[in-house]
Amino acid sequence: MKILVAGATGVVGRRLVPMLVQAGHEVAGTTRRAERAGSLADLGAAPVVVDVLDAEAVREAVLAERPDAIIHQLTDLADEDFDANSHLRIVGTRNLVKAAREAGVERMIAQSIAWLYVPGESPAVENDPLDPALPPSKGVLALEESVATMPHGVVLRYGALYGPDTWYAPDGAIAQRVRAGNLRPSPAWTSFVHADDAAAAALAALEWPAGAVNIVDDEPATTADWLPVYSAALGAPLPGTARHAAATGRPVSNAKALSLGWKPTVPSWRTGFADMES
Repeated sequence: MKILVAGATGVVGRRLVPMLVQAGHEVAGTTRRAERAGSLADLGAAPVVVDVLDAEAVREAVLAERPDAIIHQLTDLADEDFDANSHLRIVGTRNLVKAAREAGVERMIAQSIAWLYVPGESPAVENDPLDPALPPSKGVLALEESVATMPHGVVLRYGALYGPDTWYAPDGAIAQRVRAGNLRPSPAWTSFVHADDAAAAALAALEWPAGAVNIVDDEPATTADWLPVYSAALGAPLPGTARHAAATGRPVSNAKALSLGWKPTVPSWRTGFADMES
C-alpha cells in the first residue's frame, strides 16, 4: 500500500515511518521544512516538502503522490502555541481531506486526543460525548468532523503522549514544570500512551473500521497517582498537595482498541516513567 504520512517528522510520525516501511508499505512523508527532507529519506520515506496550510500546495502534493491512504499526524506544539495547533487542526485537516477526495483517496487516519470527554467517573468510551467547552475542542471537533466526511476515516484519540522527544521526556516541558514546582498532586485524570504505542496504533489502524478509537494505556491515573512516580523518575522533589482541588477530566477506556487487536507494549505509565531512570 502507498501511504502518505502528513507530519512525518513529528513525535509520532518519525516513529511511524520506519514501522510502515518495515511492514512493506511504500511511504511518502510531509514536512514543511526543507532541511528535514534528508531525515525522512533516511527513515525510508520519500520526502514531500509542503505547508499544509497552503490548500493549493496540498492539492498538488496529494495529486502527485496519489496514495492509497493518508495518515494525518500533524501538530504545531513545539512552542506550546495552542492557537496555532488548533488552526492547523482546522485548516490543515480541511486541506488534506479536500485534496484526498479529489485524488480519489478513500482512507484517512488522523491523530486526535482523548481528554475531551464530558467529565465523569466511569471510563469514557468512544460514543460518549465530547465537551465543546474545553479549550482544545474547536480544533479537535473540526478535525474529527472533517475526517468523518472521508469514505473511510479513522480517528485515533491519543492519550497524553510520553517517551523520548515528548513533553514528558526528562528535557521536556512537563519535566521542567515539575522541577520548578509548578505541578501539584490533584484528582485530575490523565490517560497516557507511550509514543511508540501511538505509532503502532496508526499502523494497525490501516485495517480498522471507520470511526473513533481511544489509544491509551491500561491504567488511567489522577495527578495524585502519577506525579509522585514521575517526580521520582526525574529525581525531582514531590510538590506539595494542592488545596481544595476538585476532580476534573475522566478516565478513558482502551477496550475498543484492544478488541481490534492493538495492545500497548507499555501497559502502564508506571513502567514507562520508571524506565526514564535507566
